[in-house]
Amino acid sequence: MVRLFVAVDLSPEIRERLKMPQEILRQSRARLSVVDPAIIHMTLKFIGEVAPERMERIMRALETVRFEPFDLKVTGIGSNNPRQPRVIWCTIDDGGRSAALHDRIEASLEPLGIPREGRPFRAHATIARVKQYDPSLMARLRDIPPEDYGSCTVRSWQLKKSTLTPKGPVYETQLEVPCI
Repeated sequence: MVRLFVAVDLSPEIRERLKMPQEILRQSRARLSVVDPAIIHMTLKFIGEVAPERMERIMRALETVRFEPFDLKVTGIGSNNPRQPRVIWCTIDDGGRSAALHDRIEASLEPLGIPREGRPFRAHATIARVKQYDPSLMARLRDIPPEDYGSCTVRSWQLKKSTLTPKGPVYETQLEVPCI
Protein backbone atom coordinates (compact mmCIF):
# COMPACT_ATOMS: atom_id res chain seq x y z
CA MET A 1 0.00 0.00 0.00
CA VAL A 2 1.06 3.55 -0.74
CA ARG A 3 0.04 6.54 1.42
CA LEU A 4 -0.84 9.53 -0.78
CA PHE A 5 -1.90 13.14 -0.48
CA VAL A 6 -2.21 16.20 -2.73
CA ALA A 7 -0.42 19.35 -1.59
CA VAL A 8 0.91 22.80 -2.33
CA ASP A 9 4.44 23.45 -1.11
CA LEU A 10 4.98 26.76 0.65
CA SER A 11 7.94 28.89 -0.44
CA PRO A 12 11.32 28.40 1.28
CA GLU A 13 11.03 31.97 2.62
CA ILE A 14 7.71 31.25 4.34
CA ARG A 15 9.03 27.96 5.74
CA GLU A 16 12.05 29.78 7.16
CA ARG A 17 9.84 32.39 8.86
CA LEU A 18 7.71 29.65 10.44
CA LYS A 19 10.69 28.46 12.49
CA MET A 20 10.17 31.34 14.96
CA PRO A 21 6.65 30.31 16.11
CA GLN A 22 7.80 26.69 16.24
CA GLU A 23 10.60 27.69 18.65
CA ILE A 24 8.13 29.55 20.86
CA LEU A 25 5.82 26.50 20.92
CA ARG A 26 8.75 24.26 21.94
CA GLN A 27 9.05 26.34 25.15
CA SER A 28 5.77 24.91 26.43
CA ARG A 29 5.63 21.78 28.59
CA ALA A 30 3.33 20.08 26.07
CA ARG A 31 4.78 17.14 24.18
CA LEU A 32 4.88 18.26 20.56
CA SER A 33 5.82 16.81 17.24
CA VAL A 34 7.11 19.85 15.37
CA VAL A 35 6.99 19.61 11.58
CA ASP A 36 10.35 19.89 9.85
CA PRO A 37 10.19 23.32 8.17
CA ALA A 38 11.59 21.79 4.96
CA ILE A 39 8.36 19.81 4.46
CA ILE A 40 5.68 22.28 5.62
CA HIS A 41 2.90 22.27 3.02
CA MET A 42 -0.81 22.93 2.57
CA THR A 43 -2.69 19.66 2.11
CA LEU A 44 -5.41 19.92 -0.52
CA LYS A 45 -6.57 16.30 -0.28
CA PHE A 46 -5.48 13.40 1.91
CA ILE A 47 -6.07 10.28 -0.17
CA GLY A 48 -4.70 7.73 2.28
CA GLU A 49 -3.53 4.19 1.66
CA VAL A 50 -4.05 2.88 -1.86
CA ALA A 51 -2.81 -0.16 -3.76
CA PRO A 52 0.22 0.75 -5.90
CA GLU A 53 -1.58 -0.34 -9.07
CA ARG A 54 -4.17 2.44 -8.53
CA MET A 55 -1.57 5.20 -8.68
CA GLU A 56 -1.58 5.49 -12.47
CA ARG A 57 -5.34 6.11 -12.57
CA ILE A 58 -5.07 8.62 -9.74
CA MET A 59 -2.30 10.50 -11.57
CA ARG A 60 -4.27 10.55 -14.83
CA ALA A 61 -7.33 11.92 -13.00
CA LEU A 62 -5.29 14.64 -11.29
CA GLU A 63 -3.66 15.68 -14.56
CA THR A 64 -7.12 16.67 -15.86
CA VAL A 65 -7.54 19.33 -13.16
CA ARG A 66 -6.88 22.76 -14.64
CA PHE A 67 -6.30 25.77 -12.45
CA GLU A 68 -4.77 29.21 -12.82
CA PRO A 69 -1.85 30.33 -10.62
CA PHE A 70 -2.87 32.17 -7.46
CA ASP A 71 -1.29 34.08 -4.62
CA LEU A 72 -1.43 33.01 -1.01
CA LYS A 73 -0.39 34.75 2.17
CA VAL A 74 0.45 33.16 5.52
CA THR A 75 -1.35 35.42 7.96
CA GLY A 76 -0.90 33.96 11.43
CA ILE A 77 -0.79 30.97 13.75
CA GLY A 78 -3.90 29.09 14.92
CA SER A 79 -5.13 25.72 16.07
CA ASN A 80 -7.95 23.25 15.57
CA ASN A 81 -9.28 23.83 19.10
CA PRO A 82 -8.85 27.04 21.13
CA ARG A 83 -9.06 25.19 24.49
CA GLN A 84 -7.04 22.03 23.95
CA PRO A 85 -5.45 21.93 20.49
CA ARG A 86 -4.20 18.78 18.80
CA VAL A 87 -2.86 20.60 15.72
CA ILE A 88 -1.10 23.97 15.47
CA TRP A 89 -1.08 25.54 12.03
CA CYS A 90 -0.34 28.64 10.07
CA THR A 91 -3.42 30.25 8.60
CA ILE A 92 -3.48 30.89 4.86
CA ASP A 93 -5.42 33.57 3.04
CA ASP A 94 -5.83 33.14 -0.71
CA GLY A 95 -9.30 34.47 -1.37
CA GLY A 96 -10.76 30.96 -1.51
CA ARG A 97 -8.57 29.82 -4.40
CA SER A 98 -7.17 26.74 -2.62
CA ALA A 99 -10.69 25.74 -1.56
CA ALA A 100 -11.78 25.93 -5.21
CA LEU A 101 -8.76 23.83 -6.26
CA HIS A 102 -9.57 21.37 -3.48
CA ASP A 103 -13.12 21.01 -4.85
CA ARG A 104 -11.82 20.27 -8.36
CA ILE A 105 -9.38 17.70 -7.02
CA GLU A 106 -12.17 16.05 -5.01
CA ALA A 107 -14.37 15.91 -8.13
CA SER A 108 -11.58 14.35 -10.20
CA LEU A 109 -10.94 11.58 -7.65
CA GLU A 110 -14.52 10.74 -6.70
CA PRO A 111 -15.17 8.60 -9.84
CA LEU A 112 -12.20 6.45 -8.76
CA GLY A 113 -13.97 5.60 -5.50
CA ILE A 114 -11.97 8.05 -3.42
CA PRO A 115 -14.57 9.67 -1.14
CA ARG A 116 -14.85 13.40 -0.60
CA GLU A 117 -13.68 14.81 2.70
CA GLY A 118 -16.54 15.14 5.18
CA ARG A 119 -15.23 18.31 6.83
CA PRO A 120 -15.15 21.71 5.13
CA PHE A 121 -11.79 22.63 3.61
CA ARG A 122 -9.73 25.13 5.59
CA ALA A 123 -6.55 26.59 4.06
CA HIS A 124 -3.72 25.96 6.53
CA ALA A 125 -0.36 24.26 6.93
CA THR A 126 0.44 22.21 10.03
CA ILE A 127 3.52 23.37 11.94
CA ALA A 128 3.15 21.12 15.03
CA ARG A 129 1.03 18.28 16.40
CA VAL A 130 0.21 18.03 20.09
CA LYS A 131 1.07 14.56 21.41
CA GLN A 132 0.34 15.41 25.05
CA TYR A 133 -1.39 18.63 25.99
CA ASP A 134 -0.21 20.96 28.76
CA PRO A 135 -1.90 24.31 29.61
CA SER A 136 1.44 26.09 29.10
CA LEU A 137 0.89 25.58 25.38
CA MET A 138 -1.89 28.17 25.35
CA ALA A 139 0.42 30.77 26.92
CA ARG A 140 3.07 30.03 24.30
CA LEU A 141 0.48 30.38 21.53
CA ARG A 142 -0.41 33.82 22.91
CA ASP A 143 3.31 34.71 22.98
CA ILE A 144 3.58 34.33 19.20
CA PRO A 145 3.49 37.87 17.85
CA PRO A 146 1.09 38.70 15.04
CA GLU A 147 3.26 38.62 11.97
CA ASP A 148 3.17 38.41 8.22
CA TYR A 149 4.95 35.15 7.43
CA GLY A 150 5.09 35.92 3.74
CA SER A 151 3.37 35.43 0.41
CA CYS A 152 4.01 33.29 -2.62
CA THR A 153 2.43 32.45 -5.95
CA VAL A 154 1.14 28.91 -6.38
CA ARG A 155 2.28 27.76 -9.82
CA SER A 156 1.82 24.01 -9.32
CA TRP A 157 0.58 21.39 -6.91
CA GLN A 158 1.80 17.86 -6.23
CA LEU A 159 0.72 14.30 -5.57
CA LYS A 160 3.00 13.10 -2.80
CA LYS A 161 3.81 9.72 -1.36
CA SER A 162 4.23 9.73 2.42
CA THR A 163 6.39 7.14 4.15
CA LEU A 164 6.14 7.24 7.93
CA THR A 165 9.44 6.64 9.74
CA PRO A 166 10.52 6.90 13.40
CA LYS A 167 12.32 10.15 12.48
CA GLY A 168 9.21 11.63 10.86
CA PRO A 169 7.50 11.41 7.49
CA VAL A 170 9.41 11.28 4.23
CA TYR A 171 7.60 12.84 1.26
CA GLU A 172 8.29 11.98 -2.37
CA THR A 173 6.62 13.88 -5.19
CA GLN A 174 4.97 11.41 -7.56
CA LEU A 175 3.36 13.97 -9.85
CA GLU A 176 3.60 17.74 -10.23
CA VAL A 177 0.70 19.45 -11.99
CA PRO A 178 1.50 22.94 -13.27
CA CYS A 179 -1.13 25.64 -13.12
CA ILE A 180 -2.18 26.90 -16.55
